[in-house]
Amino acid sequence: MKGVAIAHGAATVINAIATGKGAAFGVGLETKATVELNSSGKVVAELHGLKDEDDLLARLCIRSVLNLYAPDQSLGAKVTTSSEIPVSRGLKSSSAAANAVIMATLQALDVEMDTVEAVRLGTRCAIEAGVSVTGAFDDACASMLGGLVVTDNHCDQIIKRMAMPEDLRVIIHVPHSQIRKSGLPLERMRLLSPIIDIAYQKVLVGKWPEAMIINSLAYSAALSLDPRMTVDAMQQGAVAAGLSGTGPATAILVKERRVKAVVEALGGKDFILADIYNGEESE
Repeated sequence: MKGVAIAHGAATVINAIATGKGAAFGVGLETKATVELNSSGKVVAELHGLKDEDDLLARLCIRSVLNLYAPDQSLGAKVTTSSEIPVSRGLKSSSAAANAVIMATLQALDVEMDTVEAVRLGTRCAIEAGVSVTGAFDDACASMLGGLVVTDNHCDQIIKRMAMPEDLRVIIHVPHSQIRKSGLPLERMRLLSPIIDIAYQKVLVGKWPEAMIINSLAYSAALSLDPRMTVDAMQQGAVAAGLSGTGPATAILVKERRVKAVVEALGGKDFILADIYNGEESE
């Protein structure tokens, strides 16, 4: 009774905190979860490389699946995770972890669950664990399904999904600082709703690069973060750039041939390179 699953990171086009509606795209950074079921009745988590991180989300995800599919069996589990995604930088490490753990638990039980329902289960666990404000349905869908996913997080519905251009690579600037969900200036962020709604309307008609920049500049102002990385990246020929989540990471989309030049022009330090993750059925 063992399951193994992989989920991907994602980056922000529209942060859903201001309006409850968001958009994100899949990034080829992976989180792997291995779940082994046992008869202990206890859930134990080992987060490799993350010794200071709380394991509550992983434990909640496993327990939620067990409560649905094996409520009378008094099962326990050991989950082990490893990840390429930097934590608390806005790169959807929590969404990827929830997705991977839930899918690994389902595999261990040898049961199937609708993919989007599995995502919804993970978002509820993320809210309960305190690692997400809205549940991050947009981020979780991009992580699980790939491509660019536009969602209404108020009702956990996918509004639109499309493939991202395959000829782009993602350059991610990852500062050493972390930004935790506790302590965010939520009132300031929600004041952005008129601006973020404009960005949301743009992404619905395919103008996601413009939406990404508007979102980035607005949220950077609300969070008192320096927006220069976004602006400098655009100056160097990026197709799009923007603050991911609540930061401090910045996701930069560039043509393959421009990757080296853009990284060097932006200082060459604290960057991660990744592919677009489009999943399997993006429209």
